[in-house]
Amino acid sequence: MIGNAAEVRSGGMLSERQQEIKDAFVEARGWWGEPWETVLQVDPEFVSAYQQLYEVPWKKSHLTPKFRELCYISVNAAATHLYVPGILPHIKAALDLGATPAEIIEVLELAATLGIHAMNIGVPLLVEVMEERGRTGPSPLTEYQERLKAEFTQVRGYWHDFFNDMLELDPEMFEAYTRFSTVPWRTGTLTPAEKELIYISFDIASTHLYVPGTKLHIRNALGHGATPEQVLEVMEISSIIGIHAVTTAVPILAAELSERAASTS
Repeated sequence: MIGNAAEVRSGGMLSERQQEIKDAFVEARGWWGEPWETVLQVDPEFVSAYQQLYEVPWKKSHLTPKFRELCYISVNAAATHLYVPGILPHIKAALDLGATPAEIIEVLELAATLGIHAMNIGVPLLVEVMEERGRTGPSPLTEYQERLKAEFTQVRGYWHDFFNDMLELDPEMFEAYTRFSTVPWRTGTLTPAEKELIYISFDIASTHLYVPGTKLHIRNALGHGATPEQVLEVMEISSIIGIHAVTTAVPILAAELSERAASTS
């Protein structure tokens, strides 16, 4: 049952049911604090239902606990979400589970490649409009462009047609992106399958939903030995970010109600 306005504003002693929900949360998650204290006051059964949703991938053993936390870091830190309050708790949890700083940095470097999707989507659209206006093509690749394509394919292990137009129209940009995106592949410690699962984690997130990239990285992950169950578990982890509507806005609501109460007292 949703709490009344006074409960939202002031909090107070927990009921037996609220304490039970809080204890279960802490036992499963290992931490507690705002905004969950406020949300618990507002709607304890929602917190309980969320906890059950959150626990689904944790009840399976397809991914290690450490790698699950790396996925949470990826989704929270990705440019399309940037949920700053979620980054630190998952970094702490990942370190506690044995992740190294180098692994966490690698995850962030993988997530940083998300920005290239502006080119992956935008350049083919530019070509479509150019063709509407009479462009013919594409032009044959130069030796320089062929070399760039071969380098990307060798290091990243794949090629996709959505790179063709960028390679043709702006090989310098493609070369710079190749250098940028292959750093984790040249120096990182995660396996190729794990890297591909990280790409899936932020491509499939509701704040991005980059369908071409998701399918590509599913194919790559399976090709590197990941299982369908591991891919599904990554998607379940990414599905959790909807909760940030509540964890962000409920404390704002509580603060506003407190301010209103103070102004009328």
